[in-house]
Amino acid sequence: MTASIIDSIIFQGIFSTDEMRQVWSDENRTQKYLDIERALAIVQARLGLIPQEAADEIVRHCAIGQIDMGKLREQTERIGYPVLGVVSQLNALCRDKLGEYCHWGATTQDITDTATVLQIREALAIVERELGGISAAMARLAQQYRDTPMIGRSNLQQAIPVTFGYKMAGLLSAIERHRERLAQLKERVLVGEFAGAAGTLASLERGAMETQAGLCAELGLKQPLIAWHTIRDNIAEVGAFLGLVGGTLGKLSMDVKLMMQTEVGEVYEPYHHGRGSSSTMPQKRNPIASCYIHAAISVVRQHAASLMDAMVADHERSTGPWEIEWIVLPEAFCLMAGALRQSRQVLEGLQVDPVAMRRNLDLTDGLVMSEAVMMGLGKYIGREYAHDLVYDLCRQSIAERKPLIELLCAHPEIAAHVDRAGLEGMLDPANYLGQSALMVDRVLATLR
Repeated sequence: MTASIIDSIIFQGIFSTDEMRQVWSDENRTQKYLDIERALAIVQARLGLIPQEAADEIVRHCAIGQIDMGKLREQTERIGYPVLGVVSQLNALCRDKLGEYCHWGATTQDITDTATVLQIREALAIVERELGGISAAMARLAQQYRDTPMIGRSNLQQAIPVTFGYKMAGLLSAIERHRERLAQLKERVLVGEFAGAAGTLASLERGAMETQAGLCAELGLKQPLIAWHTIRDNIAEVGAFLGLVGGTLGKLSMDVKLMMQTEVGEVYEPYHHGRGSSSTMPQKRNPIASCYIHAAISVVRQHAASLMDAMVADHERSTGPWEIEWIVLPEAFCLMAGALRQSRQVLEGLQVDPVAMRRNLDLTDGLVMSEAVMMGLGKYIGREYAHDLVYDLCRQSIAERKPLIELLCAHPEIAAHVDRAGLEGMLDPANYLGQSALMVDRVLATLR
């Protein structure tokens, strides 16, 4: 029986991925507990803090297949935390009471936090790979459509021409910043936790810091400068990062949805037979991936806020805020994996229609080029006067349904300075793309 959209047999492949769900599964989390107990035993035996025989026996049983998951559920419900249940089972598996040396000097949160960091490391690797794929797809589109004019829009109204490559390059620049953020946050987040009851490692009379250093090294994590049991900015930063990535994916999905409108028709999500069809309107081709992206990233943003709440922890070990992370961190990553995959599929198969883009540019019979005309006339009659003159002609063009070129050519003040060929040049969208191409090139030049 499943109740979550992430674990739903029907929806799990839409809102998440099997790979990310595995990272945050009970089995993987429990195996991470065992990996940490294993590493701890190895390091402490090396330091002479526990017998080598005990370490060998503990290591021999640190496999998920030896843990009774049904019993672990019962233990967790009774105790309140799963780590003690794992340690109890591990202890029972070891002969001659050698398992008593398991978890030597550690506390539940040490194991839980370090396991979470190990899961985050695996999850971030998936995010990093998908961001790389999205970057490559955006770069291809930016390069291919570098000089393809389309209308830029402001307040959902036609503004001035841009290029489709420029639109893609803008999104690409954000993706590249996210990749940079990811590289930077790893240094702060991939840090182990081994600090004992209140963070002082008083449980070990000798070899405390050596154990901490060795454990982190064994797990491939950085050693903390001080305990972070109730200092949770590292986990909150992960949530904030996911929220930022989601915002960019949401911007992509929003633009794709708007550009797929029947009246616009400039791009379409990849076509598959029956995808996006209506149960009652055969002609429809609805956006699908973009809708799922929008929904997923909206929830991720709320989870990022929840992880900020989890920072407000009491004293040296908290009463509740910590558990917020258990609820929202897995779901945030799982939803982000779904949004990343949907975004990558949209970009890799995006159908672009330059003909429709040109049609929409011409939709207003030149009105979208009014700024270009104003600037062109400004050097002859002054910019402010040119603005008012062109404004009036635009209103006349709309009222009389006449192309702007005809009204411009017929105006004596304008004809005195610029002939029809000059005005047609001002009204050509290809001549008013500004630095679009240069900006595309600048973004592409920064790619990793």
